[in-house]
Amino acid sequence: MSERTTALVTGANKGIGYEIAVGLGALGWSVGVGARDDRRREAAVERLRAAGVDAFGVPLDVTDDASVTAAARLIEEQAGHLDVLVNNAAITGGMPQDPTLVDPATIRTVVETNVIGVIRVTNAMMPLLRRSASPRIVNMSSSVGSLTRQSGTSAELTAGPVAVAYAPSKTFLNAVTLQYARELSGTNILINMGCPGYVATDLNGHRGVRTPEQGAAIAITLATLPDDGPTGGFFDDAGAVPW
Repeated sequence: MSERTTALVTGANKGIGYEIAVGLGALGWSVGVGARDDRRREAAVERLRAAGVDAFGVPLDVTDDASVTAAARLIEEQAGHLDVLVNNAAITGGMPQDPTLVDPATIRTVVETNVIGVIRVTNAMMPLLRRSASPRIVNMSSSVGSLTRQSGTSAELTAGPVAVAYAPSKTFLNAVTLQYARELSGTNILINMGCPGYVATDLNGHRGVRTPEQGAAIAITLATLPDDGPTGGFFDDAGAVPW
């Protein structure tokens, strides 16, 4: 990659996203901290800079067209290109999510952030990614989006609680990522999905068993793939995740 590699991480003001920014910054990269909350975003940027990371804030609400357009403009002004995009921002929509009881509006809201938001940001950043010598896109997914694991009859194969909004949103994201991989086949853009594992974050009320730093590791691996690396894959720390 170029001497000044630039990355954007969405939802980077806390949790896994913040640790992804830490990890990419440790490589000497310039890291855009994408977040919609001004106070939390700037606090994260200050913490990263104090740790020696070349970080800059990117006001970004992935559900808002104007916000995403402005974010792309800011990165163009800041760096002129984008080498790595990590689509990390996501919501659960709250629990419980039993299919027979859920408000359809909950599903709509979750998909707007977890799927359409990824499409919106990716497409806005695509012209900047195409200027990179080795562009990488990492979509943070989850094993709960694995149909194999969701349909398993044993405890080892069953992933997470019943969650008719959140789990299918990750399945949807996986399918969307595959469509990007097909379209971008033959280009130098590698796009993959990463599962961080069950990480203790605000998303799950800190019930997870892994640290945000551990959860960030797969994103850093996929962000730094060599030019002959995989594309259209679904991975966690152990390797490929079943569809």
